[in-house]
Amino acid sequence: MASDNLDLCYLSATEALAAFQAKELSPVEVLQAQIDRIESVNNTVNALTDTYFDRALELAKAAETRYAKGADVRPLEGLSCGIKDWHSVEGEITTYGSRVFADYRPDQTAPTVERLLDAGAIMHCRTTTPEFAHSGVTHTPLWGVTRNPWNPDYTPGGSSGGSGAALAAGMATIADGTDGGGSLRIPAAMSGLFGYKPPFGRNPLDREHPGETLLHYGAMTRSVADLALLQNVMSGVHPADHYSLRERIILPKTFDSAKGLKIGLSMDLGYYRIDSQVRENTNAAARTLQELGCDVDEVRLGWDTDTDEGWLTTWEGLFWALAGELLTDSRDQLDPFVVQILERGREHSLKSFYNVHQLRFGMYQKLARIFQDYDLLICPTTATASVKADQSNFESVIVEGEPVRPYIGWFLTYPFNLLSACPVMSVPTGFADTGVPTGMQIVGRPYDDETVFRAAAALEAATSPWKSKRPDI
Repeated sequence: MASDNLDLCYLSATEALAAFQAKELSPVEVLQAQIDRIESVNNTVNALTDTYFDRALELAKAAETRYAKGADVRPLEGLSCGIKDWHSVEGEITTYGSRVFADYRPDQTAPTVERLLDAGAIMHCRTTTPEFAHSGVTHTPLWGVTRNPWNPDYTPGGSSGGSGAALAAGMATIADGTDGGGSLRIPAAMSGLFGYKPPFGRNPLDREHPGETLLHYGAMTRSVADLALLQNVMSGVHPADHYSLRERIILPKTFDSAKGLKIGLSMDLGYYRIDSQVRENTNAAARTLQELGCDVDEVRLGWDTDTDEGWLTTWEGLFWALAGELLTDSRDQLDPFVVQILERGREHSLKSFYNVHQLRFGMYQKLARIFQDYDLLICPTTATASVKADQSNFESVIVEGEPVRPYIGWFLTYPFNLLSACPVMSVPTGFADTGVPTGMQIVGRPYDDETVFRAAAALEAATSPWKSKRPDI
C-alpha cells in the first residue's frame, strides 16, 4: 500500500473529522484505504469475523455528500468503526465468538453500538473476540487465532482483541469493546492504544446483561481526544438500562495541563509479579508525569490474592446463571475452557457470591485511603507483554522466569472491575523486546472521568506514541 494511503489508515478520528469538514478529504478515501489494508493484512492478524464493504462505501458516499454540501453532520459522520462480535447488532450475524451462535441474528442492537451508528459511524467490519468474551487472549474454535500486528507470534490481548488488532493494523479509525475484567484495557495496552473502562452507569449496558456491575461498554482509539469524542456519544441515560446515569460528563476537546496532580504509583497492586520491561516502561511514564509537574510517589495498596477469588466467583457465577444451559444443550460445541468456567460457576454458593461484596468493600477502603492524598493511581496494565497468540488459558504465562496463575495472573485489570465506579484508562508506555507494546492504567476516584483524561492527554502529548512507529506488516 502506498505510504499516502497508509497514512489515511492511521488518521485519528479527530484528524479525519477535521479534514472532512475542511473538504480536504473524503470519508470514501479513508474507507477505501482501510478496505485495501484489510485485504492486505487481515490474513496475517485475523482480526475480523465479517465485513460490509459495499454497504459501508454507500454510507461513506452519503457522508461525503453531506460534507460537500456543508450540511449539518453528526458527531462521528463518516468514520469507519469496527464493532466487536460480542455486541448485538440487529439483523446482523453476531456469533459471540461461539460455534453455538454461528448463524445467530439478534433482534436488537446494544445501546452503545446504536449510539455510535446513530452518530454517523460506519460499521464496515466486526472484530473477533474469544468465546463469550471469556479470555485475555483472543482465539476461538470458530474463528481461529487473532494475532498482534506488532508481532504476530503474540496476542493483541482480549477479549476485545480483534478491535485492538484492527486499530493497530490500520483497518479501522475507531473500534468498540467491552470490559468485564480488562477486555478493553488489555488489548489497548498490547496493541499500543488508548482504552477506557468508564465508571459503572456512565455508558449503558446491553439488554442481555442488565445491572451487571463488572461489565462496561466503551472504546479503544489512537488518541485521548478520540476516546473523549466517543465517550461523549456513548454516555448518558438509556431506556434499556435503568442504572445508566442521568448526569452526563461532557468531556472537553482539550484538557488542562497535568501540573499539580498528585499521583500514587503501585507497581504490583500488592501481589503481582511484574516483568522487568513492563516495570521499566511504567517507571519511565511516571518520570514523564513528574517532568510535566505532577507529584508522583510510590504507594502500598496492599491488595492480595483474595481479589482473584472475588473476581472469579463473580465472573464464573454470573456466566453460569446466564448460560449454564449450554452445558446440557451444546457442550461439545464449546471451547473447553468455557466449559470449565461454566462448571466452576455452577459450584459457587449464594454465600460466596455475597461475600464478594465484603471483599469489594475492603478493597475500596484501602484504595480510598490513597485517594485521600492522591488524585490518581497508576499501575501497569499487564504484567508482561510477551503472551503467545495461542496461549492456553489452562496454562501459566511465564513472568520473570516464573509461572503465574493460569488465566488471570498476567493482567492487573480485573480488580478495577470489582471497584466498578472507578474510571480507568490504559495508555501506551513503550515496547517490550518482542516488539509488543506495553501499557499503564490511570485510575481515578469514583466517577472522576475528567482527571483521568487530563493525565492521559498530558502523557500522550509528551510521548506521541502513534506519531513515531507503526507495525511492520
